[in-house]
Amino acid sequence: MSSTIQKRAARKTPAERAAEIAEAAREIALEQGLSAITLRNVAARVGVASGLVAHYQPNVEALVAGIFATIVAAETEEVAGLLERLPTPLEQLGMLLETLMDGSRLDVTAIWVEAWTLGRRNEALAACVREQMDAWQAVVQRVVEAGIDAGEFETSDAPSVAWQILGMVDGLNAQALVRWDGVSDRGTHLARAVEGMVGAARGSLLPGGVPRTGPIPSPDS
Repeated sequence: MSSTIQKRAARKTPAERAAEIAEAAREIALEQGLSAITLRNVAARVGVASGLVAHYQPNVEALVAGIFATIVAAETEEVAGLLERLPTPLEQLGMLLETLMDGSRLDVTAIWVEAWTLGRRNEALAACVREQMDAWQAVVQRVVEAGIDAGEFETSDAPSVAWQILGMVDGLNAQALVRWDGVSDRGTHLARAVEGMVGAARGSLLPGGVPRTGPIPSPDS
């Protein structure tokens, strides 16, 4: 007589299981959107029962907020790290605009756009959105303030300039999500507008407008 012995699934520590659930939720958010994060969907992705996910994440609203913060904070940290590798504020601001408008980050843009909508009814998410917007403004503001100190920029209100830059970036990238061609070259129009805002020379913030000491550094270099 033969019998089939089923292998019991490997047990995981609470920390490992929590990390697995968080990663599954992050993948769902990037692939399908924040609204697709449900206990059932996360459980299916992990391959466990919904009850187990509920044990670790009983509050879906908090899970969505946490995943949003994880995704967007990683991008902010990455871009801030790239800026630190460039020697002048003018180069940093030019690369910031080029990086945020190159179309490679539309998955994160979609997360932002959805978070602004869902945050109307999810206060935990709204709080995270405000916190991450503040973090982005701080990054841009530091670059503008450094440019003022270095004599490269002429503006008396760095916080306001940073806020306006982010508003334009967000709006233009949101347009790109639906492939609207009302502004055929968003990056060029943005760069020229920002040049006027910070008092930089015309063309200095366009790609190739400011000679860099080397190629744009990659995060892995």
